[in-house]
Amino acid sequence: MIVQNQIESKLADSFELLHLEVLNESGGHNVPPGSESHFKVVLVSPEFEDVRLLARHRRVNEVLATELAGSVHALAIHTYTDAEWRERFGETPMSPPCLGGKSGEKA
Repeated sequence: MIVQNQIESKLADSFELLHLEVLNESGGHNVPPGSESHFKVVLVSPEFEDVRLLARHRRVNEVLATELAGSVHALAIHTYTDAEWRERFGETPMSPPCLGGKSGEKA
């Protein structure tokens, strides 16, 4: 499994998510082509209500401890409650977390 898929899967399994984005930003850094070392994650969850930003980030770091101790060099974390997301980005509907798409379908 590629690192981006591992990150998506672990976050989806660990949080009640309204929205999840995992972006491989490695191409914008001085790394070999095809690297998976720099990521940005955006999570929107009701679990972040009344939780300080540092505690949210610690929770994400705990979930991704194996990846952070290995191949992931940098992780930008953006965490929001539903209200924070809507205040910042408006009423644009959020896409639900990916559940695997066609790769999870049986032939």
